[in-house]
Amino acid sequence: MNEELLDRLAIRALVENWAVWRDAGDWERFATCWHEDGFMMATWCQAPWRDFIAASRAGWAKGVSILHFLGGHSADVAGNRAIAQTKMTISQRAEVHGVRVDVVCTGRFYDFLEKRDGPDGARWGVVLRQPIYEKDRMDPVDPAARLALDPALLARFPEGYRHLAYLQTQIGYAVKTDMPGLQGPEVEALTARGARWLAGGPHG
Repeated sequence: MNEELLDRLAIRALVENWAVWRDAGDWERFATCWHEDGFMMATWCQAPWRDFIAASRAGWAKGVSILHFLGGHSADVAGNRAIAQTKMTISQRAEVHGVRVDVVCTGRFYDFLEKRDGPDGARWGVVLRQPIYEKDRMDPVDPAARLALDPALLARFPEGYRHLAYLQTQIGYAVKTDMPGLQGPEVEALTARGARWLAGGPHG
């Protein structure tokens, strides 16, 4: 197989390992997905990868339930850099106003990746992961339960993740309110940053 195909297989494996190891609480292997300067952007946590793992472990210990499911995948590869986009759903379960609910948010992982030399040879790793939040919904686990949301609180958050943000706010997280969605200036700025990354520039 040629080098580009091997790179694409390695990138896809990296994306899948991230989801499986994170959701399984396999923190030691999850740490290998990142480069040393890796950074995670999520609704509830924007931090260097070590801090993100620490926050994830703390949530895990408290029973926070966040799971990921992956779908279609595309990668733009330019030498030792890549932008990977992977369709995904985030599923989170918690109590909202005394009612146990599931929130499912559909979107994409938008990953700034780089292949770097290390002690075990060259490997691909995450430099920045920025989810794109496209649409979401909230459903009571018990379909007979009655749930009334605060319209003013719900309206504080972008349409693509407002129910996810509502739930996360209820369990004590400060949620970022300007994450990219399916359309709009935030996602346009993100794709421009991706183009600069592929051209050899910074991701910021």
